[in-house]
Amino acid sequence: MSVDPRLSSPAVARNRAPLLEVLEPALREALSEALSEALSVSSDARLRVLELASGSGEHALYFSRALPWLDWQPSDPSVDALASIRAWRAVEGPANLAEPVALDVTRSPWPVGDIGALVAINLLHISPWAVTEALMVEAAARLPVGGVLFLYGPFRRGGEHTAPSNAAFDASLRSRDPRWGIRDLEAVMACAEARGLSPVRVVEMPANNLSVVLRKP
Repeated sequence: MSVDPRLSSPAVARNRAPLLEVLEPALREALSEALSEALSVSSDARLRVLELASGSGEHALYFSRALPWLDWQPSDPSVDALASIRAWRAVEGPANLAEPVALDVTRSPWPVGDIGALVAINLLHISPWAVTEALMVEAAARLPVGGVLFLYGPFRRGGEHTAPSNAAFDASLRSRDPRWGIRDLEAVMACAEARGLSPVRVVEMPANNLSVVLRKP
């Protein structure tokens, strides 16, 4: 009997609805900006969103269903994650959910075409700082005017953890890999702004996480 390659994350079920509440207006703003910037773009133009580190693929499945007016491009460097994304897509995926691509944020050029928005959910703290730096470089180079970079996860603010549970999580991450860890929001913002990206809003989310919206001006 074959093994089902679909992975499942309990965190997705908990955070996908609150994430959508912040993500949808940010992506609609990106599409609106694209329409106003390019007169040659038709009124039925669609926004292509690249999701980095898509993991199990459950976020990609949920958001592509909830936002049928965009095209969702999942990606991940993990073979197991790519297999899971493909399996979810084959069984339940809508037409606007693309085949996943193998993508390592730190390896340029990325194997994708034009995009209007970038989404990174729970990536920055489970990766070396070099991933954050590479992400900002690529976002600045690839996003069009008005394009959105959406980040989600735990962050420190003013050099301090926002909850004891985040401090414990940070210690656990660093014990697994000293290059990992919860990032300072100010450091992430400075890295983004150094590449020409502008902060739009920071939204407090359940479970002591933040949604961070940046835009290419």
